[in-house]
Amino acid sequence: MAQLKPLAAAVAELVHDGDTVAIEGFSHLVPFAAGHELIRQQRRDLTIVRMVPDVISDQLIGAGCVARLVFSWAGNPGVGSLHRFRDAIERGWPRKLDIEEHTHAGLAARFVAGASGLPFMVLRAYAGTSLIDVTEHVRLIGDPFTGQQVAAIAAINPDVAVIHAQQADRAGNVQLWGIAGVQKEAVLAAGRSLVTVDEIVDELKPVPGGVILPSWVVSMVAHVPGGTYPSYAHGLTTRDDGFYAAWDSIARGRDTFVAWMEEQNLPVAAHA
Repeated sequence: MAQLKPLAAAVAELVHDGDTVAIEGFSHLVPFAAGHELIRQQRRDLTIVRMVPDVISDQLIGAGCVARLVFSWAGNPGVGSLHRFRDAIERGWPRKLDIEEHTHAGLAARFVAGASGLPFMVLRAYAGTSLIDVTEHVRLIGDPFTGQQVAAIAAINPDVAVIHAQQADRAGNVQLWGIAGVQKEAVLAAGRSLVTVDEIVDELKPVPGGVILPSWVVSMVAHVPGGTYPSYAHGLTTRDDGFYAAWDSIARGRDTFVAWMEEQNLPVAAHA
């Protein structure tokens, strides 16, 4: 059953150096506050799994938290490149970054297999691409019924999944709505899970299209209003487009990045 804990205590207990950590949220519900707490607690040698590494991933990489990134697209949405991501790959700063790239369908399938207790899923999606030659968790196999070649995508079971949702009740049941990515699958595939939420309510009221994560599949819930900023939570907050645009200049140079991190993030005791 999920425990309700402050964010710092939850991160300290759930996430350890060397862990594989899924950080999910697609377009909105990006768990920035939890990512910042990983930086604040100076976690190291993490493998980050994220369908769409964006600004929070850039910050974690630039802070030296990440040894390996498993992903299917990377960029600053609507703006351009992730400069800390590129610097780590091209020049090894602040440390060398290993990468494993998939298609969106492929990485989603890895989560689905992990959540389902299966060793792999089967797709056609990798046929004709070079990803199959450079991605260790994809293999061509023969369809036992037709003999056709298909791609087997190995399951992924992160040590920890970190997501954000709009609401949880006091028993730790979670509800999220709006654009859904693979948050549910990430939590079900992971050994441990942390959900930050904007609101703690007495009772979850059904929302059209809402996804419910029952308390028994969630390890910890942390009440973090605005925990997605500068991303957003559908129906509650709005995206700060200006921050994403400003990040391009902040992250482009090492000195400007380090100065921003020291001023805005590392010395801060809490997300607020």
